[in-house]
Amino acid sequence: MVTTPRFSVRAMSLAVAAVSAGVSLSATASMGNLGTTYGVMPVDVATAQSLSMFNDQVSATYYNPAYLTKDTRGELTAGILHAEQELRSANPNADGDVLSNSPSQHVLIGMKTNLGSLTRFDHPIYLGFIAGVEKYGKEMLAFSSETTETGQFLQYGKEPLFLNIGGATPIWRGISAGASVRVTLDATANLDAVSTLGGETSRERLSVNAEPAMKTILGTSIDLGSTFCPESDCFLDGWESALIYRTKSSASTTIDSNIIVTQTIPEPGLSLAVSTIDSFQPETFGIGTQYQGENWRIGGSIEQQNWSELADEFAADSIKDQGSVTAASRIEFDDILIPRIGGEYQLNKNFALRGGVAYEESPLKSTRNPEINYLDTDKIVIGLGVSATYDRTRLLAYPVRLDLGYQYQQLQERDFTLVDYDGNETDVTADGDVHVVSGSITLKF
Repeated sequence: MVTTPRFSVRAMSLAVAAVSAGVSLSATASMGNLGTTYGVMPVDVATAQSLSMFNDQVSATYYNPAYLTKDTRGELTAGILHAEQELRSANPNADGDVLSNSPSQHVLIGMKTNLGSLTRFDHPIYLGFIAGVEKYGKEMLAFSSETTETGQFLQYGKEPLFLNIGGATPIWRGISAGASVRVTLDATANLDAVSTLGGETSRERLSVNAEPAMKTILGTSIDLGSTFCPESDCFLDGWESALIYRTKSSASTTIDSNIIVTQTIPEPGLSLAVSTIDSFQPETFGIGTQYQGENWRIGGSIEQQNWSELADEFAADSIKDQGSVTAASRIEFDDILIPRIGGEYQLNKNFALRGGVAYEESPLKSTRNPEINYLDTDKIVIGLGVSATYDRTRLLAYPVRLDLGYQYQQLQERDFTLVDYDGNETDVTADGDVHVVSGSITLKF
């Protein structure tokens, strides 16, 4: 990135404005996304994602596409999610310790249907999609990337557009396979202009583009009883297993601009180039299992998330490359394992209760990363939820289902060293609390 003289600060702001014309840059920085930070649907929120691989709703397109086959009916789902965050960085010399309390507010819509009826073959092929839009549908792409002296949390803040599309089909005797894509946006902006020292421009040329980038998600589910003893009862009845794989993904923005400042910077002008990523999702492997009884089920999963790849991504990031610091101070990340366990109990045909717990280790290895000053901690996640099925519908062919989920995340205390732009160091302790409420209504067809 070219060093910018003081007299061209306004010119550089034009380049930033080029991107903000196409996307929103007002959000708190975040390397998470809706699906992994909180959970997509209320069931995922309420079980701390422990039963997400066995959730037959449209969120299966993200957690385990193969489970779209579990319910043969079509589905239309609408919901909302509200997450309140109080992220703290305690500093004895500061007036307050709340670093961020910006909420995340998503509206969700999803649908699933069987496309097998379009063919002459008597074999089901399920297609599903789900979309989540920030600020209750008003903000398509929340995005921020910055350096800071006061610290910033790695995985919280407003979330970008969440969009997943996938399909699944039964393969053989209780075995199903599915695949989906997570769609992210790569935004590019180009600006050429002539400017005075006062910031008045002429001969401007601005172009902004956002192209979709598709990342693969693969999943398979196995009903062990149907697979190994389909014609008789055996000890495997009620057991299910699932395997999933998600490739890494991220949203990115690239700004290229060329500014000529009258009587100060002649042709060919001052070139400014910024390339940065946000909302990174690591390569993920997951395995899960559940046992389902007559009116209850219990299950769990383990995920391996390969966050160490993020350090390589930052090497090509103009903002987060830390080119001015020594190699010993660069940001380092660890690959992590996340265990989850949860259960569900069907009180009667109309009401069900569920809950779950997870322990998420922080992938941020370094506690001192100058200029960027990322903060991240281990966290305990606890969820509770309820479902209500209304079956006395007069016009609809199937019952209507209402889901509510609540989740509490406790960020454990962890010490960091913040380094400002002049090299001064401050020791702080990061922690926080996150409260998430989610609700949805589901129609079957």
